Amino acid sequence: MNTRNQADSAVDQIWRFFASVRLSVVLLLSLAVTSVFGTVIPQNADPAAYERKFGPVFYSVFDALNLFDMYHSWWFRLLLCLLIANLVICSIQRLSSTWKVIFPKTPKYQPERFRKSAGRLEWPVQGTSPEDLKNIYEPYMRKHFTNIRVEQRESGEGFFIFGEKGRWTRLGVYAVHFSVLLLMLGALIGSIFGYEGYMNVPEGETRQAFSLKNANQTRKLDFAVRCDDFTVSHYPSGRPKEYKSDIAIIENGEVVMDRELRVNDPIRYRGIKIFQSSYGKTPGDTFTIQFKDNDSGMQFEKKGKLGKSIEMPGGSGTLMIQDFTNNFSFRGHSIGPAFFGRLARTGQEPRPVVLPVEFPRFDKMRQGDYWMSITDASYRQYTGLQISRDPGVPLVYAGFAIMILGCYVTFFMYHRKMCIELIPEKQDTRIAVAGISTRNRAAVKNAAKRLAGRLEKMTGARQSA
Repeated sequence: MNTRNQADSAVDQIWRFFASVRLSVVLLLSLAVTSVFGTVIPQNADPAAYERKFGPVFYSVFDALNLFDMYHSWWFRLLLCLLIANLVICSIQRLSSTWKVIFPKTPKYQPERFRKSAGRLEWPVQGTSPEDLKNIYEPYMRKHFTNIRVEQRESGEGFFIFGEKGRWTRLGVYAVHFSVLLLMLGALIGSIFGYEGYMNVPEGETRQAFSLKNANQTRKLDFAVRCDDFTVSHYPSGRPKEYKSDIAIIENGEVVMDRELRVNDPIRYRGIKIFQSSYGKTPGDTFTIQFKDNDSGMQFEKKGKLGKSIEMPGGSGTLMIQDFTNNFSFRGHSIGPAFFGRLARTGQEPRPVVLPVEFPRFDKMRQGDYWMSITDASYRQYTGLQISRDPGVPLVYAGFAIMILGCYVTFFMYHRKMCIELIPEKQDTRIAVAGISTRNRAAVKNAAKRLAGRLEKMTGARQSA
């Protein structure tokens, strides 16, 4: 028995912890503060740039805290999960009491509150009894209002006809809560299951693998992407004006989609977006590597290929050209396309070499027996594609739509109660119409005027305040 009580007590404590408004404030402030860090510190930049900016010590600390990719960090996701749990439990706890207000078994109407209403309207109807007017007005009220109740006045003569509208609008705030929940769930799902990467596809070739952004990893698509054609136009100054690609999506060996890809006009296929993000050129199958002896001036040429080792003149080592870039930067200046290689001399440690195409004497600064340069390099254009997937986007869109609806219900709709009082006066009947609401009293006053106008048309009487 004690064990059960202790378990119940622990569950109650956990429930009260997550139902606390104080927890909501702490979590919201924490998210706000961490978002400031995410704004001040550029996200997903080059690690070398971070190290230059913050220094080795702070770089290590910030990197350990995942401040450079904050929105994908475990602790940011934990804050979102805690806020989701807090929002759900707070809403459940408060909804139980609100539900009884929205759907009461017997709504209460207090005649004195209607009599004190500032928007109360009265006018006489001649030659008609309260009973006859009740029979005319009650069907109308049942058609346009809910929770209709007809009661006799305190004196036993005459009637009250009560009705109300908009009791359900109290749920508007819960719609806003639900929309926030969808927004956070969408962000969380996108953070965990979404990805972003890049793929370079040369003209006439097909690619399926792409590199994940800010991660030394590759991933394969369930389909292949082929670049059939790439074109770029320039301004007179030489700056690129427009570039576009003819892209084919291939699945199971068949083209399932074929369209032109432009900047800011992505392809959407199976939940994946493909953006036109960049372009460049890639070297052809072969190129010529020129070796020049520093002492004798003798010149040798050999055909090279990316990823293939070639023998140095005289058998003094090997050279492998490993990579290529369209825009190599040296001491802060762009010197154009360049090849990157690995030079392994006999009896020496391998060392990297850079061979800019437009500066053939660049390698002479290495001060080796030979200096090298690249000639006769042919190029092909490639299109740079951004690959992204965010499965949480539909939830985010739904959250925004529900938030707009919830805000409209909360701020522009309201719960109001209306009362028609039929007061006998000799051979006549005096009609009084009034409305009450917990808020938006000016709108309730106008609603009473509209109701009085409709009743006036039904009985042909002339209204007087």
